[in-house]
Amino acid sequence: MGLNDSSPGAMRNGRGLSEQWAESVAVRPRTSERHMTVHKRLVLAFALSILTLIVVTVVAVVLGVRFEECVGPDEAPVGAGDSGSRGPGVSPKSNGSRGERVWDRGEEEAGQPWRRSRLPGSLRPRHYDIVLAICMDNFTFSGEVSIDIECLNTTRVIVLHADRLQVERVSVTTEGVAGGRAASRPGGGAIRIHRHFPFPANQMYVVVLHRELKANRSYRLNITFDAAIEDELLGFFRSSYMLQGERHYLAVTQFSPTHARKAFPCFDEPIYKATFSLSLRHDAQYTSLSNMPVESSRPAEDGLLTRRFARTPRMSTYYLAWALCNFTYRETHSDSGVTIRLYARPDAIASGAGDYALHITKRLLGFYQDYFKVQYSLPKLDLLAVPKHPYAAMENWGLSVFVEQKILLDADVSSSSYRMELTMVVIHEICHQWFGDLVTPMWWEDVWLKEGFAHFFEYVGTDFLYPKWNMEKQRFLTDVLHEVMLLDGLSSSHPISQEVQQATDIDRVFDWIAYKKGAALIRMLANVMGQRLFRKGLNDYLLSHMYGNAARDDLWKKLSQAMQSEGRDIDIGAVMDRWTLQMGYPVLTISKNQSEQLSTHYITVSQEHFLYGQEGRGNHSLQWQVPLTVAVGNESWVCSETLIWIHNKTERHWLVEMDDKSWLLGNINQTGYFRVNYDLQNWKLLIQQLHTRPQLISVGNRAGLIDDAFNLARAGYLPQGIPLQLIGYLPEETSFLPWHAASRALYQLDKLLDRTDDYSLFSDYVLKLVASRYHHMGWPSNVANGEGDVLLPSYHTEELQRELIMLACSFGNKQCHRQAVAYISDWISSNKNRIPPNIRDVVYCTGVSLMDEDVWEFIWMKFHSSKAVSEKKILLEALTCSDNAFLLNRLLNLSLTSELVAEQDAIDVIIHVGRNPQGRRLAWSFFRDKWDVLNARYGEALFMNSKLISGVTEFLTTEEELDELNHFIQSSGVGAGPALPRALEIVEGNVRWHRLHRRHFYQWLRKVPSLTYATWS
Repeated sequence: MGLNDSSPGAMRNGRGLSEQWAESVAVRPRTSERHMTVHKRLVLAFALSILTLIVVTVVAVVLGVRFEECVGPDEAPVGAGDSGSRGPGVSPKSNGSRGERVWDRGEEEAGQPWRRSRLPGSLRPRHYDIVLAICMDNFTFSGEVSIDIECLNTTRVIVLHADRLQVERVSVTTEGVAGGRAASRPGGGAIRIHRHFPFPANQMYVVVLHRELKANRSYRLNITFDAAIEDELLGFFRSSYMLQGERHYLAVTQFSPTHARKAFPCFDEPIYKATFSLSLRHDAQYTSLSNMPVESSRPAEDGLLTRRFARTPRMSTYYLAWALCNFTYRETHSDSGVTIRLYARPDAIASGAGDYALHITKRLLGFYQDYFKVQYSLPKLDLLAVPKHPYAAMENWGLSVFVEQKILLDADVSSSSYRMELTMVVIHEICHQWFGDLVTPMWWEDVWLKEGFAHFFEYVGTDFLYPKWNMEKQRFLTDVLHEVMLLDGLSSSHPISQEVQQATDIDRVFDWIAYKKGAALIRMLANVMGQRLFRKGLNDYLLSHMYGNAARDDLWKKLSQAMQSEGRDIDIGAVMDRWTLQMGYPVLTISKNQSEQLSTHYITVSQEHFLYGQEGRGNHSLQWQVPLTVAVGNESWVCSETLIWIHNKTERHWLVEMDDKSWLLGNINQTGYFRVNYDLQNWKLLIQQLHTRPQLISVGNRAGLIDDAFNLARAGYLPQGIPLQLIGYLPEETSFLPWHAASRALYQLDKLLDRTDDYSLFSDYVLKLVASRYHHMGWPSNVANGEGDVLLPSYHTEELQRELIMLACSFGNKQCHRQAVAYISDWISSNKNRIPPNIRDVVYCTGVSLMDEDVWEFIWMKFHSSKAVSEKKILLEALTCSDNAFLLNRLLNLSLTSELVAEQDAIDVIIHVGRNPQGRRLAWSFFRDKWDVLNARYGEALFMNSKLISGVTEFLTTEEELDELNHFIQSSGVGAGPALPRALEIVEGNVRWHRLHRRHFYQWLRKVPSLTYATWS
């Protein structure tokens, strides 16, 4: 530690020399020997004092070095001083005039709050003033952030987040009493800083002060820093695109969930809401955007422009956003006066590719404001289409960012399924402006509170835009409910609300359990409550917590109050905690029984935890409160549904109008999040009903019966022949949804069987199942889908037609193959693509798989020349359908070249090669060989990494491949989160199915004479 002064009265070790000591060393005249002796003694005493000071200094230095060793390399001090600039450490001073305690090294060491995964909570940010100077020439930026903070508990350590930032200077000043006037002290109320340093292990930055910050007082933390605009997909990152042969660059942020800290020092947890003021200084050729409108714009003579944006409402750091680009825009206004703009590449804007999303956004703002009875909070909403992004989109408040494929639409070449997907992504992100932005989960353990609602409203919002699509009652079942129950039936699943401690755990909660199970539970709850009370509860929830944070109990409380307002005393929290705090879901087994005393029938309902692996079913502690709806019917009629609450492991309930010929149907319209099994006699009656008069059972329940039967059989709850017997009625099925449910189940079986010797038994069965309906539906006419066609009632007919063509071509229908080859040949010879947009993906894939290498090269050329993002996507996926191993290997290696294949598309290439039976081993080997590269690229974006891992491994079915996966996990699978354990369980299930069920499955196929229900097994 340094010395401020060398005079006798100077501070040494924090203590001043006493007055007596100062007098004793004063110069005096020599008078006598006695006086000389006294003088010598004083000199000796002075020398001893100097020696003592030297020893104390050495000891202090040694202790300081040992302290730094204790702190560790991650906590090495960056510097210290009054201003916090870089330089040697400065010793702490006492401040006795204010009665404040001096800093004590032992106290800091004892606490070390930066070693904990969460911020300490002693400070709360109130406002950020951020000034950034951005240089796109060398992709760097420098910044200064001033944070107004309120001290809640006395502390002398400021801990906040910073990652990959080069901090230059730090200062802290006193502002005054919290909520009161600023202090007017000499020097601006500066507080001396002992030292400041990064702690990379927790992505934190630590500022240690000489004196305490007092509770209920306000301070200002000022930090200047430098950083790079990364070539990754998180934090503040860069991207590029080609326009008229020239490469253009842009830079955009992606802060969710924990990456704002990569762009500026901040309290990067959702609970720390604050307001933000942002100024961006950059080259004037660029347009800068942020959450709020531009407040002022000042050009400078050096060609730079400074844009200051209006102050935001209170918000969390993760949906703060800014962007720098050369984009142009289209604009519209909502009925309530909100300015809506869509920014994209100039050529995309000129072609009108953004018009569709802009149009539906205007309608959706009105829809949500009416549904929630809460106004949109900002004066504008920008939609930004970027070439690459780690996710489909990000809901930054007032500046939502989309990857181009999820927001740009070329109506002439886009299929109805692509349009539907784009529509739902836009609906999802706009819902977040309320659920997520206006009201934010307190912590990431309840991320489903925003993602589950946004996913649920994808279907509700689509029904508002296009009522004839009937999404919430139909496509929700196959695309959400059936999809997530596959994952949630694994023993490696997890509760939807899961404990989150480390920063590495946060990305892991963004999975399909949070999104899809969250949506399914919300849908179940909405159906139990009724739409009116459900909307009332949501309105109260949003109004009570707007601009703040909420937890699941806050939602349960408002929904319970809504129920109680009409005399329905249901404790929503008690019911839903079973569904959110427990993993998985139940299977309810319903058995019909005859009363011995009375001439009536009753049902026995038992519940158990559904798992695909039988070895995991020993845990009988899991139990749910289940809202079971039941209907009774026979060949000519069906009664209205009855709601029964199942609370216990086994219950008995009496039902009227039930006899020996009556069948039971549970979970009406599949509004509940559970599977239903029946006694074998009831399954037989239901199958007979489907074969004679299927329309008596609703379309949602027909799809539900198919999905339940196949999955119950796969898990060993049912004989293998029952689901195959059940779908024997499909040649007479005229609705899309049951066919879609069946095709999903058949593709699951296909990946298990496509490398077995008896595979033709299965493929022939599917072709016979499909043949009559496929020939009846035919192929679509060659008419491009304009925007107006979306509203036609033929949507489900078009989707059924596409589903049948896909099944026919995938399983080898010769006529389907000839038609696809003819379409491709005509395109090549005429250079005019006459293939109907709705089936282009099927035709492209089929053509590439059947035709020669020249066709592959033709598709590769079209992929590079196409300007329509939807077309590029299906062209790239078609290249993975080749039977040529050389071409597949070439494509896999090219996929890692970002100049040729966008980073987010490379994952799809690897996965689709793995789906190709000829490419399965290639993709699996490529994945293992390139794991270090892939994990470095996608590792932090665990959602993408999880998608890649599951996509590559789900088709592994042999003992040898299981051993390879086990070896890979043990040797290389570090940092992949829960994806690899889940993949291992899925592959183990594939191998187990072969061992236990494949022989019985093929035996049934060999003896089935026809597709009627007469054959029973």
